[in-house]
Amino acid sequence: MTATRPVLAEVTGCPKAMTYGPCGGVRDDASCELDARPCPFAGPDAQVVRWEQEPRSPGAPESALLAAAQRGPVVLTDLTIAAYDPDGVAAVTETLAGSCDAVLVGEHQNRPDFPPTLMAALIAQAGGVAWVTLACRDRNRLVLEQELAGLAVAGVDGVLCVTGDVRAQGVRSDVTQVFDLDGTQLAALACRAGHAVAVPEAPEAAPRHLRPARLVEKQRAGAHLAVLNHVGSPEGVASFVAAARGLGLTIPVIAAVAVYTDERSARVLQNFPGLHVDPAQVERVLGAADVRAAGIEAAVGEARALLAIEGVAGVNLSGLASGAGVLAGAQIKAEIGHRIREGR
Repeated sequence: MTATRPVLAEVTGCPKAMTYGPCGGVRDDASCELDARPCPFAGPDAQVVRWEQEPRSPGAPESALLAAAQRGPVVLTDLTIAAYDPDGVAAVTETLAGSCDAVLVGEHQNRPDFPPTLMAALIAQAGGVAWVTLACRDRNRLVLEQELAGLAVAGVDGVLCVTGDVRAQGVRSDVTQVFDLDGTQLAALACRAGHAVAVPEAPEAAPRHLRPARLVEKQRAGAHLAVLNHVGSPEGVASFVAAARGLGLTIPVIAAVAVYTDERSARVLQNFPGLHVDPAQVERVLGAADVRAAGIEAAVGEARALLAIEGVAGVNLSGLASGAGVLAGAQIKAEIGHRIREGR
């Protein structure tokens, strides 16, 4: 395994005070997602930060998604919704019914929404299976512990533990950012609380050569599932998964499928550091006579290519899908999900 050494968050200069960095937002030139400062975890001498605490217990808690992943390929779908709209949560969840094994509730630095516990309850009421993102930016350790306890009562199927994006300059400058923990530490906390735990990884964010080993350390900390960020090609995913498995990764991996059917939804996916989509594919879709149909075909094709990779247990239908509104996007994701599930 790659040589490792501990890094103290208080001396790294990371704006997220991370101990187990780097995050997934490192730019291609190894600079921070926030500004031009160099990422302290991505320099020329960067090494993987080992999980030095007690490793997670073997086995996994009850989870419909994890159980399904043991039987065959699974579909996880981003729940794209308007903020503070309980009727919208129900409508989108019901639209996606039968097209996926679970929905993934995101967390956005510029668009707050209902707290995770309430979101899980709303999705359950609508008949959905929820995996809820918990981020460390706006919640101290005590609040994260409260959310984990509440999510257990709400019957959440699992939690995705992330450090969270730094709030962009000019966005709610009157609100502090906490970062008591980073995503790896939160994964350990969630695992100890009895949750099924997912962690993200960005295979094509700098430093790429450390990403497989970093995911293995997250597994040691508490992860039961890995959800990858967008990669430019299935070959890139295959290379990453093979490298991680060679270093000891055993948890299921879910790979991201880019879902876009118009200019707006395509450009959203191209504006995040550490995330890569195939630019030639984007141009082919946007140049098609029927962009909606072309976008759906591209997503189905990408999903099938990813599911053919050894070690990939499922796909995450990720993205805005449509600039025409959340229900239009949900309908597109549902069509893609149904086609994937019919072919599995």
